[in-house]
Amino acid sequence: MATIFWIAGENSGDLHASYVMKELQDYGFNHVGIGGYQMQKRGLQVLFPFNRFNVMGFWEVLKHLRFFAKVEKFIKEYLKKNKPELVILVDYPGMNLRIAKIASELNIPVFYYICPQFWAWKHHRVKQLADYTNQVACILPFEPDLLYIHQVNSEYVGSPIVEEINIKMSKEEFGKATRLDSNKKWLSFFPGSRIDEVNKLLPIFLNTIKLLNANEYEFLISRAPTISEKDFLKLLNRNFRDVAKLRILVSNNYEMMHYSDFSVVKSGTSSLEAAYIGNPFVICYKSNPISYWIARNIIKIKYIGLPNILMNRAIVPEFIQNDVNPKKIKSIINSTLADKGMYQSIKENLKDLQNVLGNKAASKETARLVLALLNRDK
Repeated sequence: MATIFWIAGENSGDLHASYVMKELQDYGFNHVGIGGYQMQKRGLQVLFPFNRFNVMGFWEVLKHLRFFAKVEKFIKEYLKKNKPELVILVDYPGMNLRIAKIASELNIPVFYYICPQFWAWKHHRVKQLADYTNQVACILPFEPDLLYIHQVNSEYVGSPIVEEINIKMSKEEFGKATRLDSNKKWLSFFPGSRIDEVNKLLPIFLNTIKLLNANEYEFLISRAPTISEKDFLKLLNRNFRDVAKLRILVSNNYEMMHYSDFSVVKSGTSSLEAAYIGNPFVICYKSNPISYWIARNIIKIKYIGLPNILMNRAIVPEFIQNDVNPKKIKSIINSTLADKGMYQSIKENLKDLQNVLGNKAASKETARLVLALLNRDK
């Protein structure tokens, strides 16, 4: 049985990769490597606990360097002894580009799914892609043109969110299931899927809710499955007295974004999901001060949110570091909801983004490229 070796180091990559694995399930591959719950459901044999990889920021990564060095050494020996037919690397460039070099030197074909954002920082990564990969599957439509200049074999496969976003309930069903008052405005808050993100953002979001009128609004908060209920409740109880005012949801993120009048969303994949769904929201980014200082000095792009980067204009507001504070978040919520013209303008801009992303099914397109690289038909 042919073996594919995978590495997905964070939750979004785990989800996106699992869809590709589903498309490959009839071809008899053995899947092994690093991935989370979604990939494991598709048959991935894991070599390390997934939660050890889910860290973000320069300072946070530095604290885990010994672990990453151990993993890299293990993978190098594993690939030598158990040479797979293909290595598929999903996003996570800090580690994955080093593994790409190792695999390439062992003459193992390398497929990179979700291109590293070399256009934002660490521009030398494009040379690594050229030297160590056989195929790059891009999920942002402008990337293949940039890679072509550097002779990287690449293709735009579409955005994974196009096929992953699935609204399962009507507004009435969702409101009834979550006991929401239809006479109030619904506000959703998404503090993230990493515990360090949640520790930084959830208290600010809760303090924002304290400033808002509970007679006018319903408050929904997303708890990612990767955050333990115990840790989440500890943060809630420490920062908010009347937890009964809140609706804590572990699933139905897409319904939350779709049916809420306004959302407050951490930066990353969830901001692109919110943009594609199409209701107004604000993007929030807050990291360790040292990590932010380093990033500010080396990242050369104007925006931090994927929707704004993709459209090259501020179609939704961004709050970064110290601007992520309750008063500013409250102000943008109230001002946007009070101005019907602004509200509709944001929705129209978000429709433009939907058109730019297109309707390709990323998992099917990626699976097609994988099979072509392995000389299999699809």
